[in-house]
Amino acid sequence: MANRKISGYSIYSEEQKRRIKKNPMPDLYPDLPKEKFNIIYADPPWHYNGKLQFDKSSKCAENIDFTKNIFISSAEFKYPTLKTAQMMNLPVSEIAEDDCLLFMWATNPHLAQAIELGRAWGFGYKTVAFVWDKMAHNPGQYTLSNCELCLLFKRGRIPRPRGARNVQQLVSSPRRAHSMKPTEVRQKIEKMFPTQKRIELFARCAADGWTAWGLDVLEEQAEGFKLTVTDMLVEVA
Repeated sequence: MANRKISGYSIYSEEQKRRIKKNPMPDLYPDLPKEKFNIIYADPPWHYNGKLQFDKSSKCAENIDFTKNIFISSAEFKYPTLKTAQMMNLPVSEIAEDDCLLFMWATNPHLAQAIELGRAWGFGYKTVAFVWDKMAHNPGQYTLSNCELCLLFKRGRIPRPRGARNVQQLVSSPRRAHSMKPTEVRQKIEKMFPTQKRIELFARCAADGWTAWGLDVLEEQAEGFKLTVTDMLVEVA
């Protein structure tokens, strides 16, 4: 046991627990709107099963000076994540018109789960709507990760009337804050379907022409009124 190497996971487990973002709501998310939409745009907060990213000084095989404050990162440190099974319980099908399209962002490790999630919400997978070239890369187990995909699902028929039909799939836009998607994608969807009712799920902020839903939107509204999310929930109750 004396020769057993120490891993970064054991050293930094307490820091991990401290930095995980907690959902302040009694339920997973606020209620969905009571209306229906033709276009649903979603950026699910995918859960990585507690997986952490370290720099090389945390590798068990090297044990390089664990006393220094090394790089440690996780999606859970940025926002409350949800497991796929939890997101499947969101009644998204209830806000979808009979003819509706779902544009869903899926990180590369979650492609299979994304297709399952779309089906659970009442949609069939059709194609990749957008490929985001982040103009940078993340480390990966196999190849360096440069792109992220926005999948397209359909319920019923394509909503009409149609707008632009020459919208490009590839979007080259520099990566910004963690998980923040390029505004160009939302704008491209608007060009394709300019008159339809549109909602953005797990939205980071409100956008003109869209209904916005998610924790970040609640927090943004709370900040405008100098309230906490918990305060807002008490007021609503």
